Amino acid sequence: MPGLGILAVVALVALAAWWSWRQAKARREALAALAAELDWRFDPSPDADHDEEYAQFELFRRGHSRRAYNTLRGELAIDGRAWPCKAGDFLYKVTSSNGKTTSTHTYRFSYLILRLPFPAVPDLLIRREGLFDKLAGVLGFDDIDFESEEFSRRFHVKGPDKRFAYDVLHPRMMEFLLAQEMPAVDIERGHCCFADGRRRWDVDGFRERLDLARRFFDLWPEHVLVDLEVR
Repeated sequence: MPGLGILAVVALVALAAWWSWRQAKARREALAALAAELDWRFDPSPDADHDEEYAQFELFRRGHSRRAYNTLRGELAIDGRAWPCKAGDFLYKVTSSNGKTTSTHTYRFSYLILRLPFPAVPDLLIRREGLFDKLAGVLGFDDIDFESEEFSRRFHVKGPDKRFAYDVLHPRMMEFLLAQEMPAVDIERGHCCFADGRRRWDVDGFRERLDLARRFFDLWPEHVLVDLEVR
């Protein structure tokens, strides 16, 4: 009967909405517990200033209806310093049309941003090499290459200061990055963003990225840190 079919559809929609609400609530509670564990602050509400504050990072300029939420703020101890951090979830939408129908897809991912204690640190991008990077290389738009053929093959590295890139990406650092499931590392305007732009992390995922960030910066050579101090 048509009436029963409509009721079944309404029930399924209501069940899906309830399940989504329940999952979102459980995630907020888990992240709030993580913030308490780290002695950080947690705010689940939308962060209206995020887009402008971190506009230097391309992944926060994608699509429309952008929103940062489930935000954690605190400090991470690295090399005897307290580095201000911000982490959380981000959402954006992409609308496409084929001339007849229009569809909108929603993308969600997690991120970690650290404010570096070196205002004059050069920009540097380190991420896994993708298909478009390989095509760009064929067309002559090369990234920075290194003595390690494996590292150069698996990672795309870009920055205006090659000397800085070579100093940071020394053999031990390359070995460390090759051994990790590392998100993209993007240093711009004195901030460093860790994110892959594709998926949200669970609580353990946030812990792992915090540990990766600490280990990544612990591997920066002392002479690089001294040079950045006097810039």
